[in-house]
Amino acid sequence: MDEPEPAAPAGAAVEIRDLLVVRGGRPVLDRVSLRVAAGTVTGLLGPSGAGKTTLMRAVVGVQRIASGDVRVLGRPAGAAELRSRIGYLTQAPAVYGDLSVAENLRYFAAVTGAAPGRVAEVLESLRLTDLPGRVVDQLSGGQRARVSLAVALVGDPELLVLDEPTVGLDPLLRREMWDLFHRLADGGCTLLISTHVMDEARRCTDLVLLHDGRLLAAGPPDTIAGSADADAVEDAFLRLVEARQPAVARS
Repeated sequence: MDEPEPAAPAGAAVEIRDLLVVRGGRPVLDRVSLRVAAGTVTGLLGPSGAGKTTLMRAVVGVQRIASGDVRVLGRPAGAAELRSRIGYLTQAPAVYGDLSVAENLRYFAAVTGAAPGRVAEVLESLRLTDLPGRVVDQLSGGQRARVSLAVALVGDPELLVLDEPTVGLDPLLRREMWDLFHRLADGGCTLLISTHVMDEARRCTDLVLLHDGRLLAAGPPDTIAGSADADAVEDAFLRLVEARQPAVARS
């Protein structure tokens, strides 16, 4: 008789230990360990090339890793039983351009086994009720981004992994999206959201700061800022990066 998988640590949605990802002979993620608490909006911050997308792919279970351990909702990342429990939004729109908004959502609702009426709920929550009959390729960039998020939401996932979901959105829509993220977290969903926009840090419950594949800091925004003796997360990030840089010899 097979041993049952251990449950997730109390309060943890994601547990990563000593994660090493190598590409082209160099580490893209260098022994990263972190914990994402359940029911939080956790922001994954860092410049382009920091390793944010690679880490998210590892959480979803589609990234080849050299070593380390990634567990999601108490299961190994990529386990078949996690597919219906995780919603994943990539940077590129993950929808069928030749189908209408409603056709995309009905298709992915069927794939994930969504409850009846879920498509209508998602259309309402993302202000897409005037677009169900529109073909996706005819939509604006911001509208396509919302449709992609709707696809990630339609299965009512326990964990949402969102790779830069607010890129290209106007300030009003960005604010509405962050309000939605917090409503989802209040309902028990865990969100892991990557961004390179530092002013979005204050909207997160917890932060994970990455630079050059290494973990700089993790925790609530105020705690990170305070630990670096800074007034804002952006200043804390810069100080943490500078602290890791080798000293430059003066002539």
